[in-house]
Amino acid sequence: MSTNNIKLAEYIFARLKQLGIETVHGVPGDYNLELLDYVEPSGLHWTGSCNELNGGYAADGYARIKGVGALITTFGVGELSAINAIAGAYAELAPVVHIVGTPTRAQHESRSLIHHTLNDGEYGRFADMYKHVTVAQANLSDPRTATSLFDATLAQCLLQHRPVYIQIPLDMVHAVVSRAPLATPIEAPLAIFSGSEVPAVDLIKERISTAVKPVILVDGESLAYGILEELHQLIETTGWPTWTSNFGKGCVDETLPNTRGVWKGNWSTKEDQDYVRSADLVLCFGPHFSGTNSYFYTGIPPSKTTIYFKSSSVTVEDKIFRDLPVKQFLSLLLKQVDTTNLPSRSTNPTPQEAKAPAKLADDTKLDQHNLYSEMQPYLRAGDIILGETGTAGYGVRELRLPKAARLFKPTTWLSIGYMLPATQGAALAQRELDQAGKWQRHNDKLPRTTLLIGDGSFQMTAQELSTIIKEKLNVTIILLNNDGYTIERCIHGKDQGYNDVARWRYLNAPAFFGVAAAEGGAEGEYVAHTTVAKTVGEWRKALDDADKRTTAGLTMIEVILDREDAMSPLSDLLAKQL
Repeated sequence: MSTNNIKLAEYIFARLKQLGIETVHGVPGDYNLELLDYVEPSGLHWTGSCNELNGGYAADGYARIKGVGALITTFGVGELSAINAIAGAYAELAPVVHIVGTPTRAQHESRSLIHHTLNDGEYGRFADMYKHVTVAQANLSDPRTATSLFDATLAQCLLQHRPVYIQIPLDMVHAVVSRAPLATPIEAPLAIFSGSEVPAVDLIKERISTAVKPVILVDGESLAYGILEELHQLIETTGWPTWTSNFGKGCVDETLPNTRGVWKGNWSTKEDQDYVRSADLVLCFGPHFSGTNSYFYTGIPPSKTTIYFKSSSVTVEDKIFRDLPVKQFLSLLLKQVDTTNLPSRSTNPTPQEAKAPAKLADDTKLDQHNLYSEMQPYLRAGDIILGETGTAGYGVRELRLPKAARLFKPTTWLSIGYMLPATQGAALAQRELDQAGKWQRHNDKLPRTTLLIGDGSFQMTAQELSTIIKEKLNVTIILLNNDGYTIERCIHGKDQGYNDVARWRYLNAPAFFGVAAAEGGAEGEYVAHTTVAKTVGEWRKALDDADKRTTAGLTMIEVILDREDAMSPLSDLLAKQL
């Protein structure tokens, strides 16, 4: 084979490396085995997940930290197992490249009735399903077009910040293609300003200069747009009161004095509600107004006073300025805004401060409120924190994040069990970035990832704990044992048996999955530290012990809570059933 040529599998993995992907998640299957032979020789790390759904969740978590993730499954049974995870990545803008190994082209053409099909000769049904949850699809069935088709699909993944779906037939894995395109990196196509940016900038500058009571609202799609640096400049320069949505929490530096936490609509404090709802200008970035993210739509600011900055458009009242890529447009706007003539800051609400928890007696029973207030001092710069769908997802919103911390929380898809595999993917991405010198450490301490997850959610995807152990990731799991699906009890069926779960011995899980206990482990060995916390004193000690650890390991803390203990708005829903 000429040095100018390369096998298609090698081309695929070379491209993934160029995107910054270092790990590929997935599950082997008979239609992707030969493709997997090329993963590690291409310089990539293979992380085999316990099932395809968990692999999809992990690739999503990896993507939210590194910018893009990759998943490989087999045709039919494998890809359909993963489709729930891919749908969640689509809903919440996590760019995942999903590669599916399929039967040979000859089998497609002859409509062979083979395994992993519906036994009807129709090989396109699964790809049709994926059209609804990915932004681009490709079938690499022709060596002449395979590389250009693959590259175009990757470009759409980067452009639209959502998953893509790529099929590679078994007999195409070794197909010879030109390596020449690899000399040109894949990038999202850049829009060219067409003139609409001028009136848009002028109108926004006018609104800013006349505003008396301005507000900044940062939503979660801002992360996908890549505008966090520009937003930091805007928030710091203006000093304007800044809130985030639930999805947007973690997108701004919460150590800045003008950041106010999460805007919760009707569930915000009276002071916050009065201020935001009387604002005469709201700059809203990356809006994602699902019911759960907008606190049942009560957190959506009025369009009359709001300027919406979306991926490629800006909306000012009834005027929509299209074809304005938000990153370039925001940079342009920041250069033209006169920072010496901004609205007075004298009307700002009281800045949010990181509150020291009220001193509670050690024997105080743990609940959903003191759990998080006591956790605040444990947090440090560079932490990744995840709160699973359920009571944990509401609790982590109350944490004041340190610099460079990242927070995963339930937003729109709300697939219970997502966060444990996502923890594995996020922690792995964190380690890769740290090894490359691209992760902010706190006092040169080893970066860590902390998951808060309920007992019911843990039972959904518990086996992925074994992957965390296999990869020797520095992870702390705080398991909230509240005897079942408390979030579902809040919604409906407070006393119904269908909201119960089996009573596991959760702290035996690390040993079952093959990791030595800290007490019996050798020096320097990856070990598990486990403990139970029922009181504030036990909780403080568990967190203090975890914070002192200097080497990578697994920490698992089982927190015992009442089954009907929840924060608002969940507690409000529960009260309606009483």
